[in-house]
Amino acid sequence: MKPLEILKTAITNSFRSKLRTTLTILAIFVGAFTLTITNGLGTGISEYIDAQVAAVGPGNAFTITKTDTNAGAGSGPQKYDPEVKVLAAGGRPGSTQLALNPSDLDKVASVAGITGVSPVTRLSPSYIEWNNNGKYQLSVSPLAGAQPQLDAGTGLDDTAKQAQIILPAPYIVPLGFSGNAQAIGQEATIGIQDATGAMHTITARINGVEQSALLGGGGAFANKALTAALADAQGIGAPDAAKDVWTAATATFDTTSPDRINDMKSRLADAGYTAQTLEDRIGTVKTVISGIIGVLNAFAVIALVAAGFGIVNTLLMSVQERTREIGLMKAMGMGSGSVFALFSTEAAFIGLLGSMIGSTAAIGLGTAVSGALARGPLSDLAGLQILSFAPGPVAGVILLVMAIAFIAGTLPAWRAARQNPIDSLRYE
Repeated sequence: MKPLEILKTAITNSFRSKLRTTLTILAIFVGAFTLTITNGLGTGISEYIDAQVAAVGPGNAFTITKTDTNAGAGSGPQKYDPEVKVLAAGGRPGSTQLALNPSDLDKVASVAGITGVSPVTRLSPSYIEWNNNGKYQLSVSPLAGAQPQLDAGTGLDDTAKQAQIILPAPYIVPLGFSGNAQAIGQEATIGIQDATGAMHTITARINGVEQSALLGGGGAFANKALTAALADAQGIGAPDAAKDVWTAATATFDTTSPDRINDMKSRLADAGYTAQTLEDRIGTVKTVISGIIGVLNAFAVIALVAAGFGIVNTLLMSVQERTREIGLMKAMGMGSGSVFALFSTEAAFIGLLGSMIGSTAAIGLGTAVSGALARGPLSDLAGLQILSFAPGPVAGVILLVMAIAFIAGTLPAWRAARQNPIDSLRYE
C-alpha cells in the first residue's frame, strides 16, 4: 500500500469502534490538556520575569566589585592597609566593601570582550516635587541600561543633554498630576544635598511612567545627563580623594556565548574582581520556577503514559478482532511492513486527535482564565499574563503525545505484522 492509502485506511479503521476510540482519545486529552497548561504557565511566567529583568538592568553587563581576599581569613579584625580604601556597603551594621578607583576601571576595561566600564554612583536625592504641590522622598536606580516597562511615555535617551527621568506610577497623583498623560513632558524639581549639607535643585523632564512591577523597588530611572548632574551636586564639598572611589562598576560586553562570558569572569577574577551578570543574581528564582513547572509537567507525562496503555489495549483488541482481515490482506500481497505501518499510523492518529483537542481546549480555557486574572487579582502586576501559549511549545506537546502514541502502538502493530496469513484466515 502507498503511504496515502495507509493513512486513509488508518483513519477509517480508527473509528470502527467509536466508543473505545473515544475513551482512548479522552485519556490522551487529559494528558495533553495538562501538559499544554503547564507549558503555558511556564511560558507566561518566564516572559514576565524576562521583562522584569530588563527593567532592573541590562542583560549584557557585569556588576563589578573588588574581591576581598581576606574575607574568609577569620572573624578577627583585618590589618589596616593605607593603600586599600573601603566604603560602607549597606546590609548589616559595619559592613564594608573594597572601593574601586579609576585604575581599577582601566584594568576591567582592558579585559578582552569588555566594551565599556562606568562606575556605579550611589545617588541619594532628598526629594522630588512638581508645581509646588508638595515634596516627596525619591530614590534613583543606580543601574544604567535598564529598560523599565512603561504605562505611558517613552524610554530614556542616554545621548541627550537634557536631564530625563522615568517615575514609578505611585508618584503621579501625589505630585499633583491628574494622570499619566499630564505628567509626560512636564519638568519636575529634584533636590539633593551636597557633602556640606547644602541643598541643590535640578530640573528633569518626565519622559515616562513605569508600570507596577514584581521586581521594582519603587525607584525612579535617570538618564546619563541627570545621573551626572545629581552626582556632581552630591559631590560638592567632598574631598577629592572621595570623589573617585566607588563600591561597584558596570562593565558591558557584546556576546551571548556562555563560554565567552565565563572566560571574562575568569579573567576578571584573576585580576582581583568579582563579576556577576543579572542572570547570576536572579538565576535562583528562575531555577525554582523551572523546577516547579518540571514537576507539573512530570504529572502530565504520567497521565500520557497511562493513556499509552489505553492505546495498547485499544489496538490489541483491534488486532484480535481483525485477525481474519489481516490474514486476507497479507494473502493478497500486503507485506508485513505495510501492516505494521497501518496499525502504527492508527496509534499516531489517535494521539494526534487527543493532543489537538486537549491543546485547543487548554489554549481556550487558559486564555480566558489568564485574562480574568490580569483584570482581577493580578491587575497590580501590569503586563503579567500568567498563561501564555507560544506556537513552538504547543507544537512540541502535540508531537510528544503523537510520539508516545506511536511507541504505544508498536506492540500491537508488531503482533499484527507477524501473523501468518493461513492461520489468520482460519481464526474464528
